[in-house]
Amino acid sequence: MNLLLILLVSILSCAAQLCQKQAAYLGTRHGKKTLILLLALSILLLGVGMLLWLAVLRVVPVSIAYPMLSLNFVLVAIAAKLIWRETYSLQQWIGTLVIVAGVALMGSHL
Repeated sequence: MNLLLILLVSILSCAAQLCQKQAAYLGTRHGKKTLILLLALSILLLGVGMLLWLAVLRVVPVSIAYPMLSLNFVLVAIAAKLIWRETYSLQQWIGTLVIVAGVALMGSHL
């Protein structure tokens, strides 16, 4: 259950960052309403994520929980590749795999 909460926090944080990127990408080209909507959605997602993070910190030692948030780096990288067709070097993918390995090691203690 703890691992699922941490994963949910990472997903919410990732979604919020993707909203921010989309807001920056669109700028004012699609109107201020779209920009404000994306930024408001980002703040909402971050707020819900923070509340869930507080629940995680009640039951998981911060020395284990906090490093697991690095999953967010992986989720954002994959989403950016899929959504905006961003390119990544082999070195970046290897770094991402190292993060995944670290999270797997940390998660084995939950």
